[in-house]
Amino acid sequence: MISLSRRDGRPLRIGHRGAAALAPENTLPSLRAALEAGVDLIEFDVVAAPLDGGLVVAHSAPEMHPETPTLDEVLRFFVEEAPDVGAHVDLKERGREREVIDALRRFDLVGRSFVSSSSPRVVRRLAGLAGPRPPAGITVPRGVLGISDEGRTAPIARAALRALRLVMPFAIRPLLAYTGANAVVLHHTLVDGRSVRAAHARGAPVVTWTVDDRDELARVVAAGVDAVVTNDPRMFTPESLSTLSA
Repeated sequence: MISLSRRDGRPLRIGHRGAAALAPENTLPSLRAALEAGVDLIEFDVVAAPLDGGLVVAHSAPEMHPETPTLDEVLRFFVEEAPDVGAHVDLKERGREREVIDALRRFDLVGRSFVSSSSPRVVRRLAGLAGPRPPAGITVPRGVLGISDEGRTAPIARAALRALRLVMPFAIRPLLAYTGANAVVLHHTLVDGRSVRAAHARGAPVVTWTVDDRDELARVVAAGVDAVVTNDPRMFTPESLSTLSA
């Protein structure tokens, strides 16, 4: 089973939607760009196609385009082209949990996969499935309170964000207990050392997203996160990895 803990003292490197800064997101070229950049896992989104309901790799149905691959095509990529890289599946659809896990089983990828969702109900269903299944992560987005950080509500959003960061360490335990999740996936603005320690105390690694700034990378790594999702995996240079693992 895949481990989401740090390796050799450094956080895992996860390419966001492949490597969204290097190629069109959630496409095979983007996945190949992440592979070339030397990531440990590659994250991609899964939704249902609006016409036939089949599972495809896209952030949302309106973002589908001619290059949008099916879930099977992406899983085949991991088997044939990326045998040493983990698959991070971000499931956007309710009610498709069994189908996603069955696909991972069909391609013999359960052992090197990780499935996350921002829906507690989806994660609870994933965690409750019988048979071999990958670790499940509960995602806590920056906009969990439903307040925009743009326009007239921006001051309220910033205050809410500060409050959310303060209460997050106390929310970790009930969130893990309710969902049965094996990991916590926090937006980087919600990460601090207290939240990471709260998760680790319950045996749950912390994955953070989406980090594209070197100063922010240093901050979340110092807070103790286990894995970092980024649009540009080139940010993890040999020099930066040496510094971060020191």
